[in-house]
Parts: sequence; C-alpha cells; structure tokens
Amino acid sequence: MATHFTSGAAPTAGTAPIGRKALSVLVVSTLAFTVCFMVWMMFGVIGIPLRQQLGLNATQFGLLTATPVLTGSLVRVPLGIWTDRYGGRVVMALLMAATIPAIWLMAYATAYWHFLVIGLFVGLAGGSFSVGTPYVARWFPRHRQGLAMGVYGAGNSGAAVNKFVAPALVVAFGWAMVPQVYAAVMLGALLLFWFFSHDDPSHRVPADVSFGQQLRTLKDPRVLRYCQYYSIVFGGYVALSLWMVQYYVGEYGLDIRVAALLAACFSLPGGVLRAIGGALSDKYGAQSVTWWVMWVSWICLFLLSYPQTQFTVLTLDGPRTFHIGLNVYAFTALMAVLGVAWAFGKASVFKYISNDYPHNIGAISGIVGLAGGLGGFVLPILFGALLDFTGIRSSAFMLLYGVVWVSLIWMYLTEVRRTEVLHPAAA
Repeated sequence: MATHFTSGAAPTAGTAPIGRKALSVLVVSTLAFTVCFMVWMMFGVIGIPLRQQLGLNATQFGLLTATPVLTGSLVRVPLGIWTDRYGGRVVMALLMAATIPAIWLMAYATAYWHFLVIGLFVGLAGGSFSVGTPYVARWFPRHRQGLAMGVYGAGNSGAAVNKFVAPALVVAFGWAMVPQVYAAVMLGALLLFWFFSHDDPSHRVPADVSFGQQLRTLKDPRVLRYCQYYSIVFGGYVALSLWMVQYYVGEYGLDIRVAALLAACFSLPGGVLRAIGGALSDKYGAQSVTWWVMWVSWICLFLLSYPQTQFTVLTLDGPRTFHIGLNVYAFTALMAVLGVAWAFGKASVFKYISNDYPHNIGAISGIVGLAGGLGGFVLPILFGALLDFTGIRSSAFMLLYGVVWVSLIWMYLTEVRRTEVLHPAAA
C-alpha cells in the first residue's frame, strides 16, 4: 500500500519579517530551557562524588542519574496539552518556580533514598521542552518553525554548561554547593523569562476542543515512529550526557574536571547545533535529515562499541601481543560526531511534528518528548546493569548500536524505499 508523506515538504517561504515579540520569546525561552536542562543533568556530575560517598554500584549510579529524567518525561504530555490550552508563558513560569525548592533541598540530602525522592521533583525541569516547543513555534510562520524550534532546542546545551560549571564547584566547594547555585540561577532565569516573554491568546487551542480530542491523534502510527526516532537522538543524548563523565574517569583515569571538559565535546554540539538541524530540515525535509542521522549514528556507535582488547598471535618469532582500542582522542572525536548527528536528528523529528500536526503541536510533542525522555531514563540504568553484568564499559554503546539498527530498518521499510533521499523539499 502506498503511503504519502507530508513531513518532507516545506511550505512556500514568505517574506514577512519576524516581530520583536517573537524574537524576545525565542531568546528568553531558549535561556530558560538551557537552565532547566542544566539542572536536569545535574546528577551527571555530582553523582560521581555521591557514588563514592554512598558506595553505589554501577546500576545504582545509573538509577540515581536517571531519576530526574523519569519525572521530566512523564510530565511532558500534560505539560504539552496545558500549553496548548493555557499558553506557554504561564505554564513555563509555574514549572520553573516549582523546581526551585527541590533544587535547594538537594544540598541537604544525606541518604540514597533522599536523592531519589528529591530528584523526582528536580526532574520537573525536564518537562520544559514540551512547553517551550509549541510556545515558540506558534510565534513563527510555518516555513521558519524548524529553525525556531531548533534554536529553542539548542537549550540542550545546558548539559554542556553543567559540565563546565558543576565540576569547578565540586572541586572548590564540594558537591552540595552545586544545587544551591543552581537554585539561584533558576530563580534568575524565571524572572528574566517572566518579564521578557509574551502571551498571545490566539495561539491557544479553542476552548471547545476537549482533552480527549487532543489525545486522539496519538493513535496515529506515525507518532509511534517519531517516538522511536526521538528515543535515540534525544534519549540517547540524555543518557550519554549523564554517563560520559564517569565513563572518562573509569575508562581513561582522568580527573573529573578534564573528564567533564571532554564529555562536553559531545554535549555541546549535541545542543547548540540543533538550530542547524532545523534549518536543514526546513530545506531538505525531516525524512532526509533523519535518515542520514541514523546512518552516521550507526557508524559511530559501531566503532565506539569495540572494547579495549588485547590478543596474542603465534608468529614465527614466537607469541606476540597486540592491543586494539580507541584512545581518548579518537573516542572524543567520535563522540563529537555523534553529538552533531543527534543535534540534527532532534530538530528533524520535531519538524515532522510541526508539518503533520500544526494545530496540535503541544500534545504530539509531549508524547514524543515522553518517549525520548523515557529513553533517557531507561538507558542509564541499562548501561549500569550491563556494566555490572559484563564488566565491559563499551557495552553501553553496543546497546545503542542495536537500537539504531532497529530504527534504520523500520525507517527504510516505512519511508525511505518509497521516497527520494536528500532531494530539496518541494514547496
């Protein structure tokens, strides 16, 4: 049965300039999302001294880092729907305000379960993506929504900001200083957002549209496919952002500050280049960009999966031992390429949504964001379990490699074999 795709098509570009309110909304929303993401990824750094303090194994460490991701994922659907109904300005402000007490209390936690419980409330910050995406998108014409959502999504670079700020605070003052500073930063970002953002009642879903009507489109099989893509490009990004600092420390024996700096080589391009992915999706279509993202990911993960290996070969001169494995420079370069690919992929998935569901972006982005966030929750736990079971650190990349294989096959069967790839999107 032939399938028609609207996701790759870009509407005819208009010439109307972008207003000051739209630009102001984009700037302060991106700033707010950056701070929220920085807070959301906090355990990726402070979890390392906490692991030593609490005596955690790899699985417990994975659960600790992933707990905030769970809450941030589960609230994405209702937050997206509330954004459609009540407007992004008020929902975003209330969300940021709700996280501040929990962030501050984190500094006074002493037991493992304290961190897990408080982490659930801190994780609300991760739901900000499903608020800001529809809020920002509706301030821009459709042919610029991919770029606008890409710029907003560049707030993912908060994961890299966390890797610059948190290690310095940990070394200078101890881990407890990190949540105290982050609570103050969140308060400042909230004030800036409230005073420089705007509201437009015309962007809201009409009052006669019910909650059930908004959710009805989630039965569309395309949504399930977008969830699978996003669980890789976003879920994998979140998981590796949480996992990489301790990976560098364990695999290469680096200091936490050096490890965080190198880990930022993945997190930073994985966030800030999302805007370029949005522009490419506007030009070439979401499907073409996503297809090539999956292939680049597959190649990088194949190379990253190979563990440090020593083997002995019997030669004419007797046994000789060889070593195969990525050194820290090659590993970091591959991670940087993977970060760039996933930055483009995060933008292209949401270009699908803005094309296919222009009047229901909040609800659909909420469910797709939920899938991505759940990927970011489950994967660190699986990374830890695989490490405890196999003792091979690169088993994390082996798992991701298999997940990408599934997406490549699924995408080929449902989309690629019926359409042209890397052909400029039709108007």
